[in-house]
Amino acid sequence: MKILIQDAVIVNEGRSFVGSVLIDGAFVAAVYEEGETPRADGATVINARGQWLLPGVIDDHVHFREPGMTHKGTIASESRAAVAGGVTTFMDMPNTNPKTVTRREWEWKMARAADTSAANYAFYFGGSDDNADEIRRLDPAHVPGLKLFLGSSTGNGAMNADTVRRIFGETDLPIAVHAEEESIIERNRERYINLMGEDLPPAFHTKIRNAEACYASSSRVVELADKMGVRLHVLHVSTERELSLFATGRPLTEKKITAEVCVHHLWFTDADYAAYGNRIKWNPSIKSFDDREALRHALLTGAIDIVATDHAPHLPAEKEGSCLTAASGGPMVQHTLVAMLELAARGVVTREQVVQKMAHNPADLFHIDRRGYIRPGYYADLVLVDPASPWRVTRENLLYHCGWSPMEGQTFQHAVRMTFVNGQPAYADGRVSDTVRGMAVQFVR
Repeated sequence: MKILIQDAVIVNEGRSFVGSVLIDGAFVAAVYEEGETPRADGATVINARGQWLLPGVIDDHVHFREPGMTHKGTIASESRAAVAGGVTTFMDMPNTNPKTVTRREWEWKMARAADTSAANYAFYFGGSDDNADEIRRLDPAHVPGLKLFLGSSTGNGAMNADTVRRIFGETDLPIAVHAEEESIIERNRERYINLMGEDLPPAFHTKIRNAEACYASSSRVVELADKMGVRLHVLHVSTERELSLFATGRPLTEKKITAEVCVHHLWFTDADYAAYGNRIKWNPSIKSFDDREALRHALLTGAIDIVATDHAPHLPAEKEGSCLTAASGGPMVQHTLVAMLELAARGVVTREQVVQKMAHNPADLFHIDRRGYIRPGYYADLVLVDPASPWRVTRENLLYHCGWSPMEGQTFQHAVRMTFVNGQPAYADGRVSDTVRGMAVQFVR
């Protein structure tokens, strides 16, 4: 099947230009610039004049909840939300039930995604105190990396320091870390309980999981990784102080230590707890206005390499209660691209930088085979965006299984019109295809 996407504004590799893209089967067959005549006999033509054509978003950090927590979300439901938002590839974290710390559990996820995922997929493998043999047998062509929790999070316990050092010394896989210092969090928790009691309002979450807890853990793991020469990726950086740990002005290919920021840390501040309450409770917590502005600036300096979501759905009832009992995390994958394009429209970043941080860099950092760019011979993972089509997020247009979003009520100027996964229209005209299935991505290492 051939498809010609004609006369779009193609945003790719630091440029924006009017052109056309020919899809043949699963791949981009040709890219034509304005003035060149596409050779597309027999192709279905999509007139994209006035619309933007981008590489599909690669989200390196999601929690799609399957197996074990399917009341919150499933690979099927959350991947459908993903393609509706322009995300064509996701990398799912191992803190499911059971955790993905054995080959058997990892293979179960891969098989489940092959049957049900609307987007392309990969699954991290979790490090634990007793799965060294499992890690040694992993095929680096099929696993994006290892995930380590250095502070306890939802459904996780902090790993001990000896295990972290051992894993650092025994694998060449990229290591992704959730870095918060548990002793500082516990000290803060006890302090505020003693002062205020256990019915703490949502805003106290950022006082308990504060910037000090983040920096203490991040700085220690970065120092260790640098000393041991490990390929380290620090997830959901949330503070200004942490940015000093990461190199600026260097190409991604020259870095062994990289950083990710999540959309919610670029969008909200701690002042928003008053309006949103536990709906914006994440680990790490939403921080100050100054932290948010520093994170935005770090997109420009290169200290931050990737923008992701940490998509982590919970039912509304699970987000109720005090900041000590409400679940941490929220659904974001349907709104990640349009939120970032909104920031671009406000001058925070450029649309070319959005594509770099959300498509090019994830592909390069994880060495993903032929994805993340609009190039002949690459998989046709593409997103067609209307830049002048305002729409409002409501319960009725959400595709998350949990049925809510912290973005409800927000009006976005950009709308995803079509998403192509391996050359097939996975989302079009407001509907997700019931038949398109993603595929396992490959890593070239």
